[in-house]
Amino acid sequence: MTTSWPDGKQRCAWCNPRNAAYIHYHDEEWGVPVHDDGVLFAMLILESFQAGLSWECVLNKRDAFAAAFDHFDAVKISQYDAAKCEELRQNPGIIRNKLKIKAAVSNAAIFLGIQKEWGSFSAYLWHWTDGQIRYETDKTHSDLSDAISADLRRRGMKFVGTTIIYAYLQAVGVINSHTKECFRYSGT
Repeated sequence: MTTSWPDGKQRCAWCNPRNAAYIHYHDEEWGVPVHDDGVLFAMLILESFQAGLSWECVLNKRDAFAAAFDHFDAVKISQYDAAKCEELRQNPGIIRNKLKIKAAVSNAAIFLGIQKEWGSFSAYLWHWTDGQIRYETDKTHSDLSDAISADLRRRGMKFVGTTIIYAYLQAVGVINSHTKECFRYSGT
């Protein structure tokens, strides 16, 4: 099914034509390769909060998440105490799931450990594809997301199942899933 867009560009079917932030995300961010550890961490946190919800819901709260979570500073988040976690649970601007908030704190510490081990989280993430972008559509998980998810879970991360990791890999451009009809398509 194609949607008629005012600018004449065709986009992936999931993109909501009535949400300007979602259109911008699709056009400017989704599928663009990311190597900045700050952005990689922010997206990992946001994707983990998506579990069971729509990405559009999380995206609409991204600014509130950034403000609530110290602009996704992994060092600060790794040091959150019970009082800070309770403050987050009371914040109506974010998704207030207690387990996801707790996971964000422990995942931050594990993220920092991976940075130390690999020199950067980017080096860790991109080593799985030898620095290459994968082009695939119509999937919710793959051998790649299965492997990365298993490794992150082995390290102790939570809310990093294969479906969440697949969406994360799409978001940060390790996997490019723009469909052939989309103006952003650049398959092999």
